[in-house]
Amino acid sequence: MLPVVDKPAIQYVVEEAVNAGLHDVLMITGRNKNALENHFDHVPELEALLERKGDQARLQEVVRSANLANMHYVRQRDPLGLGHAVLRAQMHVGNEAFAVLLGDDLIDERDALLSRMIQIHDLRQASVVALMEVEPSQTHLYGIATVEATELDDVVKVTGLVEKPAPENAPSNLAVIGRYILQPEVFPILEATEPGSGGEIQLTDALNAMSAAEVGGGVFGVVFTGRRYDTGDRLDYLKAIVQVAASREDLGPELLSWLKDFLAKN
Repeated sequence: MLPVVDKPAIQYVVEEAVNAGLHDVLMITGRNKNALENHFDHVPELEALLERKGDQARLQEVVRSANLANMHYVRQRDPLGLGHAVLRAQMHVGNEAFAVLLGDDLIDERDALLSRMIQIHDLRQASVVALMEVEPSQTHLYGIATVEATELDDVVKVTGLVEKPAPENAPSNLAVIGRYILQPEVFPILEATEPGSGGEIQLTDALNAMSAAEVGGGVFGVVFTGRRYDTGDRLDYLKAIVQVAASREDLGPELLSWLKDFLAKN
């Protein structure tokens, strides 16, 4: 719910899903996350107040967030890892492919990623992960992929995945970032996955098993070279606010002018 300019980070993620053609959204939440549900619901008192004041611009924004998608919520009672969180969606998803979007990972709306991943899923009928090159010194922060080239420049076949390897043990510098298209075959594999790194059920471990045995068509990766913001990191969160604001017509020119003056004086 941290704001990025004038919207909470989670709204950018939901808007990304909707813009890619996904309108049924299930949020896996934890304790004290009621603000998430409230944000995507109608607020009759606020809407009536804005209507009386004639503030149509703000009214439209409030109503829009409530009408973005068909929202559903499931509680993850224990923080047992991303793999466990994905398992909580099993009854909702059923036997269909589905997308997983991590709420603290923002993809700039000017850079297509999720729609490309859906294209590759439809082409390959396989699970698809988003990959991004990182500095070798940063591999211990991510799941890292072993890959083979395909006929498409931005697509690789994933032959292995390891969670948060030390730089000297990393098979590449291609890191899994917070976007996945998963085949439903992931669920029985997750159910059989033992806790791994950090004592949690790691989605990376399940995907590694799927890639090794080519379960559900195996795993492919879309290599992303666009703009990504990690709002779970303090510095990246600040960068996200500046970059998103700088790209907007209503804020960008004045903000960039101020930044130039600020940098010149400091």
